[in-house]
Amino acid sequence: MMNIRNFDLNLLVIFDALMRERNVSRVAEKLALSQPAISNALNRLRTLLDDQLLVRTAQGMQPTALALSLEEPIRQAIQQIETTLSGGHQFDPSSSQRRFRIATTDYAELALLPRLLEYMRAHAPGISFDILDLPPNTPTQAIEDGDLDLCIGRFGELPPRIRRTPFMKEELVVAYDPLQLDLGPELSLETFMTLKHIWVSGGQHRGVVDMWLDDNQLERNIVLVTPNYLGAPHLVLNSDMVVVLPKRMADQYATLLPIQLAPLPLPIPPFDVDVITSSLRNDDLALQWLIDLLHQEFTAI
Repeated sequence: MMNIRNFDLNLLVIFDALMRERNVSRVAEKLALSQPAISNALNRLRTLLDDQLLVRTAQGMQPTALALSLEEPIRQAIQQIETTLSGGHQFDPSSSQRRFRIATTDYAELALLPRLLEYMRAHAPGISFDILDLPPNTPTQAIEDGDLDLCIGRFGELPPRIRRTPFMKEELVVAYDPLQLDLGPELSLETFMTLKHIWVSGGQHRGVVDMWLDDNQLERNIVLVTPNYLGAPHLVLNSDMVVVLPKRMADQYATLLPIQLAPLPLPIPPFDVDVITSSLRNDDLALQWLIDLLHQEFTAI
């Protein structure tokens, strides 16, 4: 058994960085050390653990089986030490200067941020946010590497190291220009299928509407695809196109623009909007505070 008193714990920080970056130069830059210092640390780790840990290949540095088995326990240990040294099991949002990086859709941004920022002004004025676009492929690596604190959106199956927290449920409606289309009091599926559609991809490869249509051997006429929700209600104005939108957002726009809303004529139940983050960061008290706040205070947005 290894004697921990003879082990330089700084080597664990370098190991964690190497496992994240798989590149000596980037680790040296990130840790403000020289490349020879990082290479020397890696060699010391190889000697202490009797394993190559990271092997140079044509695809870059690849971890060995032992390195992969050590990655999560060492990362958790480092995070636990950081949490303990930064104040133990206490987090004071009123004095915190934490900056959170969140990836989400512009729809969730519109639904959440005005109220969230208002809350922060009153209760946590030092906390700030960087909001990034949520890509079609869930950015699990960025979450695990700490480049993102959390993501908000609709997610399918997730790897075990990603933790999901329910945020809110949402339903869909159809938005259109009533001066261009007369859809009557009840929009039927038959009429829905004859219309020209805008699809807002919103960080997805395939939306719930088209998945339901696929399951029922149907295909709608999509004439325009856009990644952004916020512009979509404007696009139906003065046109014969319709767009399917989350109801909370559509209700807001119906008070601002001369558009009309109709129930979606498909038996699609409300869908879940979730918050996801790394399960390795359960001890990050500031992040847990934010997730709990979203779940408890903003699910009824």
